[in-house]
Amino acid sequence: MRILPVLLVLPLLAGGCVVKTAAKVVTLPVRAGGQAVDWATTSQDEADRNRGRKMRKHEKECRKHPERCQNDQR
Repeated sequence: MRILPVLLVLPLLAGGCVVKTAAKVVTLPVRAGGQAVDWATTSQDEADRNRGRKMRKHEKECRKHPERCQNDQR
């Protein structure tokens, strides 16, 4: 007889897991789409970092070969 109350409460405890799983399945396409957009775009911070890297590389090249950079307007 002690097992009966446990069996009655078990579906209520397991229901939370089912709801959480269902919510994850429903929101998965939205999260995946957001991740794809994030991968496809460049943030301002990334753009600044890439521009700085490009400028440092250009300056290094100008120090090695100044004749190539005399008329350069970068």
